[in-house]
Amino acid sequence: MLKFTTKLALGVEYDGTRYCGWQKQRKVHSVQEKLEQALAEVADHPVSVMCAGRTDAGVHATGQVVHFETSSRRKDIAWVRGVNAYLPEDIVVRWMQVVPDAFHARFSALARRYRYVIYNQPKHRPAIFSKGMMYCSTILDVEKMQRAGAYLVGENDFTSFRASQCQSHSPIRQVMHIRVTRYYCVYIIIDIKANAFVYRMVRNIVGSLIEVGYGHKNESWIRDVLLAKDRKVAAAIASAQGLYLVSVDYPVHYAIPRVPVGPLHFIT
Repeated sequence: MLKFTTKLALGVEYDGTRYCGWQKQRKVHSVQEKLEQALAEVADHPVSVMCAGRTDAGVHATGQVVHFETSSRRKDIAWVRGVNAYLPEDIVVRWMQVVPDAFHARFSALARRYRYVIYNQPKHRPAIFSKGMMYCSTILDVEKMQRAGAYLVGENDFTSFRASQCQSHSPIRQVMHIRVTRYYCVYIIIDIKANAFVYRMVRNIVGSLIEVGYGHKNESWIRDVLLAKDRKVAAAIASAQGLYLVSVDYPVHYAIPRVPVGPLHFIT
């Protein structure tokens, strides 16, 4: 008997601390593995998901988007609650949306947005949420970091901020904004949006902006790093634990839900 399939999109949030990253790998736990196992329980058949952005080990998400196809029929709330019942406590489905066959979580995306969170407090490290932020005891100059980040906005060759393992055919990316903001004296959020990112681009940019924030480099040094097209001239990569994929933009006709981006919802 012929079974008709439906394509569904999900919004997924996760704490990446315990996982090797998004993508399934042998002998280690991944976010994709756990999500597919939970979906298979509710769908009553094996499920394979495609995501908008494959996050690295230790990287988190509040706005990951995935899609999959199913022949099962469930109410929207049954997908969300049912899948969440089978997921570990550090992964959750936030929403579900029926999408057209043409939708693809990765290839339909117009832009992706990341946030990097720094706890900037000279007296002590954080005890709560410590796995979700980078700790920096030296007070950073966010105004200098903001001005330095402006050199990276626009369409540029990001070879200097690209990891050597990157498999992308081109290092050219369009950065739409970089915003560096301090909240409540101790939290710094670096918010970066682009059409796409080369491998580890955000963490490499953050590492270099922090050097400017320390006062080790001047603001125009970021421009020089960009123009050098040489990863060796940039600063060391920032740690994974402060990074979040917070949202993915799609054409409006797909009607993908817009939800608060986080990760610190009490801030912004």
